[in-house]
Amino acid sequence: MSGTRTDTLEGMTHSGNPFGQVLVALVTPMTADGEVDWPAVEKHIDDVITAGADGIVVTGTTGETSTLTDPEKLKLVEIGKSVSAGRAKIITGGGSNETAHAIELYKASEKAGADGIMIVTPYYNKPTQAGILTHFRLVADATDLPVILYDIPGRTGVPIKYETILRLAKHPNILAVKDAKGDFSEVSRVLNQTDLMYFSGDDANVLPHLAIGATGLIGVTANIAATPYRTIIDAVNRGDLTTATAEHKRLEPLVRAVMTHVPGTVAAKYILHGLGRISSPRVRLPLVGPEEWEAALIEDELDLVKDVPGADFSNFRPDRNAAAGGALPKVHGTTR
Repeated sequence: MSGTRTDTLEGMTHSGNPFGQVLVALVTPMTADGEVDWPAVEKHIDDVITAGADGIVVTGTTGETSTLTDPEKLKLVEIGKSVSAGRAKIITGGGSNETAHAIELYKASEKAGADGIMIVTPYYNKPTQAGILTHFRLVADATDLPVILYDIPGRTGVPIKYETILRLAKHPNILAVKDAKGDFSEVSRVLNQTDLMYFSGDDANVLPHLAIGATGLIGVTANIAATPYRTIIDAVNRGDLTTATAEHKRLEPLVRAVMTHVPGTVAAKYILHGLGRISSPRVRLPLVGPEEWEAALIEDELDLVKDVPGADFSNFRPDRNAAAGGALPKVHGTTR
């Protein structure tokens, strides 16, 4: 296991890890007209912490960071801190593909009470590795908070290459990587060459990541069922691969339902609404709710979910009409 771990009390955040191990990539509950549903945000944060999460990533990809305003992002940090009351770390995700904007946003997030920041590789611009290196260093320089690098080339268009990760690992504030690249040989190589912690950023690969030394996960499916991930983490911490594997297998159809057919946040909101845990499945444009055939595929996967703690689908009531389309908010998300 990673050198950041200590095999002390099961379920506790490990020595040298300021982020937690079971981190939820939190959806941002919204009303039917696309405004943030703040009471639902409070309830959902409390729900996932009660279910076993010890870290919450607000305003990440799953939180619809692209279409949130900066004031909404900061309020999500403030509410997260208030609701968690020390029970879980609050990490702010997202960032910006404009370095100056990212710096200001993370400075403000630190003032709002964030425990850490997750910086995504600049997207759309397609910078060189030198540009990526400079972006991360300048943002990490701008706050005293611990940093998770978010490596997700499928969304950003560019990976953080191995050599760049090694150079970034020397920065005192950069402590971890969220890996959504799925190159396990590279993960092993970086873990061998640096003190960086790794967090699985792909729900289907949580156990494989942990098996080669990752510290934890930042998961979408954990919005629906955080308890099984707590079970997997605690089992891995004590070297019980049998229990971890059994839980991984139980989760597989739920992970497939959430992560396969539509964007994760769309499916997660659709499922959470069908379970009665959020008031609306609405997402903001250009995201839209699942089409009829997509909803049918999601529901077929859910029929295969059995004995997953916190995910009782016996009273599942999906509402395809409520999920249809997407909201067009009054204030656009890139307000400075």
